[in-house]
Amino acid sequence: MSARDIIYPGATLGVLGSGQLGRMFALEARRMGYRVHTYSDAADTPTGHISDKEYTGSYDDLDAVRSFARGVEVVTFEFENVPSATAAAAAECAPVRPGGEVLHITQHRLREKTFLQKHGFPLPPFRLVTSLDLLEAGLAELGCPAVLKSAGWGYDGKGQVKITAPDQAAAAWESLGGQDAVLEAFVDFEREASVVAVRGADGSYTDFGLFENEHVNHILDVTLSPGRFSVAVVEQAQALAREIVEALNVVGVLCVELFVTRDGGLLVNELAPRPHNSGHVTLDQCETSQFEQQVRAICGLPLGSSRPLCPAVMVNLLGDLWSGGEPHWERACAVPGVKLHLYGKREARLGRKMGHLTAVARDVDTARARALEARKALTD
Repeated sequence: MSARDIIYPGATLGVLGSGQLGRMFALEARRMGYRVHTYSDAADTPTGHISDKEYTGSYDDLDAVRSFARGVEVVTFEFENVPSATAAAAAECAPVRPGGEVLHITQHRLREKTFLQKHGFPLPPFRLVTSLDLLEAGLAELGCPAVLKSAGWGYDGKGQVKITAPDQAAAAWESLGGQDAVLEAFVDFEREASVVAVRGADGSYTDFGLFENEHVNHILDVTLSPGRFSVAVVEQAQALAREIVEALNVVGVLCVELFVTRDGGLLVNELAPRPHNSGHVTLDQCETSQFEQQVRAICGLPLGSSRPLCPAVMVNLLGDLWSGGEPHWERACAVPGVKLHLYGKREARLGRKMGHLTAVARDVDTARARALEARKALTD
């Protein structure tokens, strides 16, 4: 990659989407000397607070999207539910990284699973469901329990339902509103994990190892880094992530969410073509965070070192913590090794991600205990 292909500091980077992922990206970009513009269908947003300009409009207003893209040097996105037509319109005026084809595949569960299956990547058995009859046939093949997931626009457990008996099929189908869905065989996994992988414009690659993730009500609750896995499992996961980002020709960040089975095998759960909630731990743990890597990758700069400086654990802060009033931030900040990250959201709602805490320590179990202690102190 030649110097003329590099987007140097001082240039303007565009973000489609305006949540906390864009906010943390913008903070890193501005620290490195870039300007940031954001476009979304909302105003007064977490990303907008940090950006030089916040554009508000419909993702379907393609003329407005083109106007936004003409004002930046490169476009990235901070969540995958941006319509593919929006990414295509932006690409008429500026490079989009990762590319629109990556977005098109990963924003739709059936396209994503079909891609993974075609390329021989391990994943749970699945069936396309477009009717109640096909759902019942799929349950007969895959058995119960199974998980029915909407084909598109799902995250944090939204648009999915567990089916534990065949007579629940009709209610499950109705709960998704009759939209196209994917039926997955239920995986009796040992642990959930993720690899946040980064690929540069020159094909260079790095990742942050294998994170161990704990979920509550389908929402990520705790991330441990490093995860408590064998060396063999970690190396297998890293190799798998690299093969996936190269098969997709990703330029930027992509998270591979995984199930670790009881026999030490790996199954791909989902892909996210952007920085990931589990990767927030890298802000306080690693030489180069996932957000700085995103800036470097889309701008054609050399990728930084992803080396961890110490063990670390992240815990999410959901809107539930505000139900009894303002949390006691001073108590959490008094716990040794704890860092507070809030996203600037105006309204706390149940289940809404409002921020996170990261704790660092000499070992991951101590870091986990500190992080949980700090979160508990917020409401004690």
